[in-house]
Amino acid sequence: MSAWLLPESVADVLPSEARRIEELRRSLLDRFRVYGYELVMPPMLEYTESLLGNADASLDLQTFKLLDQASGRMLGLRADTTPQVARIDAHILNRKGVTRLCYCGPVLHTQALGLHTTREPMQCGAELYGCGGVEADLEILSLAVDTLNLSGLKNYRLALSHAGLLAAVLEGSPVPEPMLRQVHQALAQKDRPRLQALLAGIDGLSATQREAVIRLLGLYGTLGGTQCVLTRARACLPATKAVQAVLGELQTVVDRLQETVSVVPVLVVDLADLASFDYHSGLIFSAYVDGCANSILRGGRYDDVGAVYGRARPATGFSVDLRELVALQAALPSPKRAIRAPWVFDPALMASIRELRSQGEVVLQSLPNTDAEEEEFVCDRQLVLANAVWTVVPMGMNQEKLK
Repeated sequence: MSAWLLPESVADVLPSEARRIEELRRSLLDRFRVYGYELVMPPMLEYTESLLGNADASLDLQTFKLLDQASGRMLGLRADTTPQVARIDAHILNRKGVTRLCYCGPVLHTQALGLHTTREPMQCGAELYGCGGVEADLEILSLAVDTLNLSGLKNYRLALSHAGLLAAVLEGSPVPEPMLRQVHQALAQKDRPRLQALLAGIDGLSATQREAVIRLLGLYGTLGGTQCVLTRARACLPATKAVQAVLGELQTVVDRLQETVSVVPVLVVDLADLASFDYHSGLIFSAYVDGCANSILRGGRYDDVGAVYGRARPATGFSVDLRELVALQAALPSPKRAIRAPWVFDPALMASIRELRSQGEVVLQSLPNTDAEEEEFVCDRQLVLANAVWTVVPMGMNQEKLK
């Protein structure tokens, strides 16, 4: 086997892409900060008891595991940063009030999540703890929209749903958790025949409840007008207090979001998209763009994640893969302007170079007997010696013209 081969769905990040990822990372973390979010850096690996304490089966399968030579215990390489941030909030910070945390770093997956995706995403996200109201959901959703707008992404769609809707429809008719999980999967896959078969095998459900669950498959579309999804949902779903509360919460978020963000994306509602059965507990949202089969951003409320760490607090957040965002950017940034300097052992030249670099200028010295092959920089200026002074001039200007 060739020594330069990498594992499947793992790749080097080369200079141009690396620069764009790093510039986007800095921009997003700066934006999170003006919202009041504090940066944390969880470790890459933890004991699996902590990392996967209340994770669902899919996250467990996505986690690389290895034996710790120091303790003999099982370690896991994180596949998602959210549980780690929840641990920090619950066990280490242990604040009484609202806590806003953000993060950015690589995660590892045992399997790629979609076509042409990497098993080493650069996950960036924000989490808000300590507020269970719609106000917190609106803040985190506004920050998610701001994140996508700041990345330069165009023509994306934001899909909204609510993880509590299925429970509200089935209220009063307990369903065994294994069966409920299968119903949830059939809804997520839009598999009507399987969903009908599953519902027929559940004792205690009324005909109205069975029909309402099936109707969730068709409750998808844009917002506004008489055919608005939420309007149709109010008309065809049971008019119980629980169902109406969920639909009312979604309506409130939609109405207020349009007043909160500067650029409102296309909003759709998919009431059959209930995200992770074990993970989310309230409002959930995803962003999609043409040409990408996977959601490019996903988030929502997950109030029970901190329970395994001894402190179940209201929580909501989102995450996005910077590598995927950069790949979707429509226009490539221009190479950075730079200054070419000769390789001369001259203290005055070295002083000039140091001064230019302290001002943020890129200065490239031409090494002896080598060719310049940079792709990230365009040297449009040069340092030349004129009248015993090192001066920056346009490329191509010779010293005779400076005398």
